[in-house]
Amino acid sequence: MDIDAWLWWLIGAAALGIGLVITAMPELGMLAVGAVAAALVSGIFGGGAVAQVAVFAVVSTALIVVVRPIANRHRAQRPQFATGVDALKGKQAVVLERVDASGGRIKLAGEVWSARALDTGHAYEVGEEVDVVDIEGATAIVM
Repeated sequence: MDIDAWLWWLIGAAALGIGLVITAMPELGMLAVGAVAAALVSGIFGGGAVAQVAVFAVVSTALIVVVRPIANRHRAQRPQFATGVDALKGKQAVVLERVDASGGRIKLAGEVWSARALDTGHAYEVGEEVDVVDIEGATAIVM
């Protein structure tokens, strides 16, 4: 039994797709799309081996050149909206109990938080406004 070239291309695309799922390398998905394009050239248009390989190379390369930088940019971007404790960083709070290097209490976003001064030599008195620079566990680090 002789297997047509388009079927070999689809088998290759499936193998690349499985590799994509196992390794999470997006480039394998782009190569799989190139293999599907080569299968179409072979099965529908009846293109020869040279045309099939050329289409595979061009489509795969084009996808890698175009899609990869876009994907990297999206991966590097931080979410637009901070949530959880990340949303509290940079907020202002009011000191409820004296805050120094050993501790204290602040009112942050309507809640009472334990707090500690970022600068160990500085203390903040009741009523002062402070900026939250970090959250460590359930303690706000302020300055």
